[in-house]
Amino acid sequence: MIRVVINGKACTAEKGESLLSVARRKGIDIPAFCYEETLAPYGACRMCLVEVVKGAQEGITTACTLAAAEGLEVLTQTSEIVSLRRALIELYLAQAPRSEAIRALAQRYGIQKTRFARKVRPDDPLQNRCILCGLCVRICHDVMGAGAINYIGRGHFTEINTPFYEESAVCMGCGACARVCPTQAIAFEDIVQTRTMKSWSGTRVPLHACSKCGRHFAPAPFVNYARQKLAPDLQQTPLRLCPDCRSREIARKAVLLSTGAAVAD
Repeated sequence: MIRVVINGKACTAEKGESLLSVARRKGIDIPAFCYEETLAPYGACRMCLVEVVKGAQEGITTACTLAAAEGLEVLTQTSEIVSLRRALIELYLAQAPRSEAIRALAQRYGIQKTRFARKVRPDDPLQNRCILCGLCVRICHDVMGAGAINYIGRGHFTEINTPFYEESAVCMGCGACARVCPTQAIAFEDIVQTRTMKSWSGTRVPLHACSKCGRHFAPAPFVNYARQKLAPDLQQTPLRLCPDCRSREIARKAVLLSTGAAVAD
């Protein structure tokens, strides 16, 4: 363990740990949109800017990519940092005018409107909430290994969607993209036996049915993906039941075990 100082407060950290992670653990507020613990930090949103006042590289940098080192000292709310964040928030208000997360942050920083203009698209599949942080693309590629979505276009016209805006043949419907999205831009809907990824060109994924009650509860491609990650002797039992039936099954087996009765799969 090493010692770093954030806003004059001494904090313990593991060597090489992200300063943003240290700050969050200590309850020190540093806003960030593109940080996800399951992915390597890359400082895309720039919201977590801090000023290094003592360390190997003094100056302004992103807290998510700043590695904790012995003797490191940073400030998170200098006038320059706040000014930079306010400018970024204005840009994000223009980029994602319907994002409640962006609006909430703007309110915290006393920003009521943006100087930058962008037309709201009624047909935007990402609901005019996307800030192009790239977390959905990275989680789909780097963690799930599907690569169903990517960046399309350049500059002001950059978007994220499926190739050629067509239904994806490789999307598992897992919803990992929606889980990591900091602005709740990604929408999907489960209707009876199908999950429709509304944000990803209407990609449709069949839902897996519970072997006991018959309720469709999870995307079938994702269930198959998860099953392959399990040991051979575990590939059937945990995934064949919906959460409700699984809970009842676990409770039933616990009762049988407590009474010494034989347990059947």
